[in-house]
Amino acid sequence: MDADRFRETTSGILSSVSGVIDGKPDAVRTALVAILAEGHLLIEDVPGVGKTMLAKALAASVDATVRRIQFTPDLLPSDVTGISVFNPVHREFEFKPGAIFAHIVIADEINRSSPKTQSALLEAMEEQQVTVDGHSHPLPRPFLVVATQNPLEMEGTYALPEAQRDRFMMRISMGYPDAAAEALMLRQRDAVNPLADIRPVVSMDEVARLIAFARAVHVSPAVEEYAVALAQATRSHPDLRLGASPRATLQLVRAAKVWAALEGRAFVIPDDVIALLHPVLAHRLIPTRTVSGARSRGGTDTVTAVLDRLAAHVRVPVAPRS
Repeated sequence: MDADRFRETTSGILSSVSGVIDGKPDAVRTALVAILAEGHLLIEDVPGVGKTMLAKALAASVDATVRRIQFTPDLLPSDVTGISVFNPVHREFEFKPGAIFAHIVIADEINRSSPKTQSALLEAMEEQQVTVDGHSHPLPRPFLVVATQNPLEMEGTYALPEAQRDRFMMRISMGYPDAAAEALMLRQRDAVNPLADIRPVVSMDEVARLIAFARAVHVSPAVEEYAVALAQATRSHPDLRLGASPRATLQLVRAAKVWAALEGRAFVIPDDVIALLHPVLAHRLIPTRTVSGARSRGGTDTVTAVLDRLAAHVRVPVAPRS
């Protein structure tokens, strides 16, 4: 894998997904960054804007095992992780894998299940394994959870706890399409489902090579210190009750490596870190107060404004003159 092959392959993935998701190139690109940075993706927005469609299009563009879990109030943790069943022939318990045993797991409407079921994902997302009856079972590699949820406090939903939100590398919102994209959707999807025409663009072996190439992108000590300074600034900011965790700093740098590779560079610059500041950090932060007119679930508008101020005030490293 070299830089040209990386850009050619990732361009093919972006083109494949963009053929289904009209007018949302930023959301598609950010979702690809999450996959290649070996992180988990949370797609959060109101119903009907294409959250599940994006998750399915990503999964269909990669030749991988894919499972979809529809999270409902009656879903049990064992439905996700698996269960031990007694085999009367061999007189021993056998493990029956749950739906989470796949390369890509689409957790649809994750906030409609109970907190107990949501927590069944914690070990899998962090350690890429599940433990049932004291025995650990490894998950396929690479392993990615693409979860969708409704951010509004609607009837029958359970907000994700902070510990689980922190497991997601990135959160993105789809937003409503513009008038032209929505009109095109009406014409194109009346008779055919665009997902039916998607064919895998890359194999899992190629995905592994893409991930390895992005991991090798250089990050200078100055850029590392810049990422740390941004994270530490969130922990001491008076408008934030909960700042970014060390896991968030690590994932911010990993995502910046992929962003740099997509830009055709073999090194990370501060602009790469800034470009990913909102999708990587915003869902992890909790404001001390919610200003008037801020969105629900922790005042997203307040968090966004704080991150913008931090990006403007934290000192950006400057390359030494040659």
